[in-house]
Amino acid sequence: MSARQLIIALDAGTSMMKAVALDIAGDPVAIESRRNQYREAPGGVAEQDMARTWDEAAATIAAVVEKLDDAEVVGLAVTGQGDGTWLIDEAGEPVGPALLWLDGRAGPIIERIRESDAGRVIFRESGTGPAACQQSGQLLWLAENRPEQIARAATAMHCKDWLYFNLTGERATDPSEGSFTFGSWRKRGYSDVTIDALGLAKYRHMLPPVTDGTRVHHALSRAAARRLGLTPGLPVVLGYVDVVCSALGAGIYGTGEDCGTSIIGSTGMNIRLADDDFDRPQDAPLSGYRMVFPVPGKTALLQSSLAATLNIDWLVGIADQAVRMAGHSSDHASMLRVLDAAVLAATPAQAMYHPYISAAGERGPFTDARARASLAGFDRSLDLPGMMRAIYEGLALGAADCYAAMGGAPSVISITGGASRSDTMRRIFAAVVNRKVRIIKEHGSGALGAAMIAAVSLGIMPDMAHCAKSWVVPLLGETETPDPVLAATYAPLVPVYQDARGAMPGFWHEFGRFQEARHGH
Repeated sequence: MSARQLIIALDAGTSMMKAVALDIAGDPVAIESRRNQYREAPGGVAEQDMARTWDEAAATIAAVVEKLDDAEVVGLAVTGQGDGTWLIDEAGEPVGPALLWLDGRAGPIIERIRESDAGRVIFRESGTGPAACQQSGQLLWLAENRPEQIARAATAMHCKDWLYFNLTGERATDPSEGSFTFGSWRKRGYSDVTIDALGLAKYRHMLPPVTDGTRVHHALSRAAARRLGLTPGLPVVLGYVDVVCSALGAGIYGTGEDCGTSIIGSTGMNIRLADDDFDRPQDAPLSGYRMVFPVPGKTALLQSSLAATLNIDWLVGIADQAVRMAGHSSDHASMLRVLDAAVLAATPAQAMYHPYISAAGERGPFTDARARASLAGFDRSLDLPGMMRAIYEGLALGAADCYAAMGGAPSVISITGGASRSDTMRRIFAAVVNRKVRIIKEHGSGALGAAMIAAVSLGIMPDMAHCAKSWVVPLLGETETPDPVLAATYAPLVPVYQDARGAMPGFWHEFGRFQEARHGH
């Protein structure tokens, strides 16, 4: 009797590293996860130690391998957090810490690009609005502020590309990140038009080849194989960026429905599919992403809230701090459960929250590196559960705002990410967006999507449609219909939310300049 065949998929998120082993029917066999660490500092700094990230990834994969007994691993897939800048030298060593998508120091540079004619050229060619979180602006910032690192760098990678390099020795990026950052969705790769408009022609040599994991894979190196407990030469597949893999694993394609995906994790992402020939109006705002999808002729339209559950973590952290200041111990996970349980009893719409809590600003459905969170419209009756509810409502209102910029929300939305596990979050989200929602009974949609790409690449599945029907459709949960009373309550709030955020840029910019002057930036 032959051994059970498995694919291991790694999803290297911003705050969590997860590895899942799935059999060739798409069923999970083993799961392992570890916390991922990064450093934030005043001035928009968000950096991650590259060597440590590889160590954590290797340890996570090795821990899964130890659980597999005599099963045969036939492939390894990797995806990870998007945007950011991970630089290595000719020898393959990091030239400094990685700049994450949360890093906002390129904000002023991006503002200048967006205000020039180049902003519209980049948006028209790449389908993506320039933003401070992207590698393009960060390379320009590094060139101005850390020229010695740029001088030493041979290759500019993203997180999953760095891990793929450590696994295979190959310098590569995938079609999704390659095209939305420096290229064209029409070409599914780099474009000199975009690169020239960004002013990055002199660094063109640093961009790695674009490798489509649906068709190409490379061999696991001997050094990596020893570390992971796997066989040298094992096929390793470079997945698309994590948000594309998450949407794929959450049922956005191949389910027979008009389905979108909203990721409510560390970052928030709202996604729907489009055909390649779909074009946005000439005067469309320079925001959002257009990412090639791992299916010919399809692209994903994305509008992202830069931070999602980070808003929830902020409030839970304040509650933790208050308990500790009173001389008691506090457990973050327990506090989260208590506050989540209290939300439903709180009065709806006691306040309005704009969830722009990231120090890097915002990128959907507008882009402004100085945007910041706000809690407005409340009086003394607002308590801690009411504040938590306002954050939940703010995340849902932000999603509705994003879908409006893409032409409206699809009929069914699969919700994934950490907050999807909250019944209350899903209830509020469904009512605010006024669409049916569902969760996917999964073990990590990002890892599942990466494994699906590997299954097609390795010939285990004939194409992505067959894979989605076999692996994803059985995992889809029952749709949850919006509460009509709650939906009617929230319906007038969406335009109020949009008008309020439209009135805020003057304050954001004046206050941002005040803070910069105070800190000496």
